[in-house]
Amino acid sequence: MNSIAATGMPVRTIIADDHPLVLLAIEHLIGNYPDLQLVGRAADLNELFRQVDRSPCDLVLMDLYMPGAFDGGGFHAVRLFKERYPNVALVILTMETEASTLRRLMSLGVDGLLSKRDRIDLIRVAVVTALARECYVGPAVRALLADVAMSQQRDIVRATLSRRELEVFTQYAAGSGVTEIAARLGRSVKTISAQKRMAMRKLALHSDAELFRFAFEHGVVSEWPGRGFEYGPGYGGEYGHGYGHEYVHEHGTVYGRAGDPEPDWQQDEYPGDRQGDGQER
Repeated sequence: MNSIAATGMPVRTIIADDHPLVLLAIEHLIGNYPDLQLVGRAADLNELFRQVDRSPCDLVLMDLYMPGAFDGGGFHAVRLFKERYPNVALVILTMETEASTLRRLMSLGVDGLLSKRDRIDLIRVAVVTALARECYVGPAVRALLADVAMSQQRDIVRATLSRRELEVFTQYAAGSGVTEIAARLGRSVKTISAQKRMAMRKLALHSDAELFRFAFEHGVVSEWPGRGFEYGPGYGGEYGHGYGHEYVHEHGTVYGRAGDPEPDWQQDEYPGDRQGDGQER
């Protein structure tokens, strides 16, 4: 496919969609580029395969869901197309928003995947990328897959932590100090410190730097915490390092701001949060 550009010959293109207005819009777009040559149109899957057999081409722009006598619909058609025409670049245009479906399409080896919600001129970008033997994924599809991945990561965090641990972890990651969280939730500083420490232990986090990075990358918070956060000793003022003016335990765990009482580092229970049965409330 990448030898097409080297020859200087127009890229022979077939477009396939069962919506006449979509076909017309793509045909008009292709007409604006002298290096693309429209050699066929199809309104269903059967016609598409006949067109490719009848008119050799370098590129096919294809809607995923079109009528045609194919068991398994568009997926079977894509798989068959890649098997039958391995040297033809295949770019899929779709309104599909199901992440698992989009991932399945990519696993079939398509050369481009573009949402019809994207700007139509991105078809040109997809074509150039596909002809360079690289898979182009449009911005709408990328954003959807990223959102789903972030949601799945958040679900993992929620499943790992208890409700109260998640509450403390989220507020701390958003920039609140231990003392501030304790006052807001009506718990002791010692309790909040223990819950934060337990959350970090469950998530295998060993420092506040790791905590903040993990929370941001896993969608627990939407913005990287500010307020003077640094990565190592020697930052954050006279009281320690890590997050503004806060004390830091020898293992790197922040337990409060200046003036806060020091918690019992040997105590892993949550004072005031257990009621005799050993279950966290």
